[in-house]
Amino acid sequence: MAGRLDGKVAVITGGGSGIGRDSVLRFLAEGAKVVASDINERTGRETLDLAAAQGLGANVVFQRTDVSDEAQVAAMIDRARSEFGRLDVVFNNAGYPGALGKVDKIDTDAWDKTFQVLVRGVFLGMKHGARVLLEQGDGGCFINTGSVAGLSGGCGPIAYTACKAAVVNMTRAVAVQMARHNIRANTVCPGGINTPLVHRGNEESMDGVMANAQPMKTAGRGTDIAAAAVYLASDDARFVTGIELVVDGGLMAAGPHAYKGEFEAAFPSGMDIGTSEM
Repeated sequence: MAGRLDGKVAVITGGGSGIGRDSVLRFLAEGAKVVASDINERTGRETLDLAAAQGLGANVVFQRTDVSDEAQVAAMIDRARSEFGRLDVVFNNAGYPGALGKVDKIDTDAWDKTFQVLVRGVFLGMKHGARVLLEQGDGGCFINTGSVAGLSGGCGPIAYTACKAAVVNMTRAVAVQMARHNIRANTVCPGGINTPLVHRGNEESMDGVMANAQPMKTAGRGTDIAAAAVYLASDDARFVTGIELVVDGGLMAAGPHAYKGEFEAAFPSGMDIGTSEM
């Protein structure tokens, strides 16, 4: 049976763990060829090993990439064409929690680094992705990982919230600018997703925290975001651009403060639950 992404070539950042790894494996299973990138070469190679174990190793390569470095992002994008002949999808997913603390205590250098990864990294992925997609002349798409934190002031640390809000609106602007070239741009906004960055080895315990804190009494998985990304990358979404696809178990519908007590207890330092991973 044909996969939903047969014939497509995708670049996925943050592919070494969590949402990124699940997306790499799901895109491959749906027939795509993938350049998986991550700043962590060890975990990136582990993703390739998992793909090989599923009989999909021939369709994926790894590219170590610091998404805040323009030359490395350009090389990552060009790898898609050198390995697989073209580019169709850029999934800008890499991220980390970033600067933590109250507004009067946040370290300025940590603030700047957060924006370099979470905003500059997405911009560079779209900049160099657009360069290739425009040269090819037959469309394509960007998928950017946002967060429910980018849709409300109550879902994450200040710097992370600001970055994800910037990603949401930057994606809208790119969607408008690129629409006449048939290049789509959308944001997927996770809610409570229980990835290794969040549970830090206590997956079952964090499942319970998340289940008690949102309308759907279960924790989200990286595979839930991967499934949303497959839809946005597929031809089923050919007329979908400039949107925020929220995948949060009803959290935003209930109001982001629905989980406030649960997560303040679980993360007294203020760590957000909607992070993707670099």
